[in-house]
Amino acid sequence: MRAFVTAGAVMAFGLSLWGCGGGTGSGSGNPVASTPPPSPSGVVTVNVVGVNGALSFSPNPASLPAGQMIVWHNVDTITHRVVFDDRSVDTGDLAAGASSKPQQIAAAGGPYHCSIHPVMVGGVNQDAPASAPCTGAYCD
Repeated sequence: MRAFVTAGAVMAFGLSLWGCGGGTGSGSGNPVASTPPPSPSGVVTVNVVGVNGALSFSPNPASLPAGQMIVWHNVDTITHRVVFDDRSVDTGDLAAGASSKPQQIAAAGGPYHCSIHPVMVGGVNQDAPASAPCTGAYCD
């Protein structure tokens, strides 16, 4: 009996993960990396993956080193427009396959959404700059 319950739980978990890609939006079905590495040009990319609430952007939230630029890339099949809640960033309309211009984010980062599909929400956390190493006589 215990094995049957365990197998059922594993199956339910697997089906819930499989169902995440469907959602009620268009979704592209493309696999999405959880944390895209910065490109050689020093730009962090966030993928716009579909109309699916907090799962609409990947990674979400994005961690951005201080001073680093960010780009949104639309891997969905429909147009989106990323706008910070404080209106400090607006990518303009991003057609399927398009990317925004590199954007500099305010020091604190913050929440954003798709102005065309307001249920799509995301955020940027900006890391503090690394402090210089201690080189004086009082360093540990």
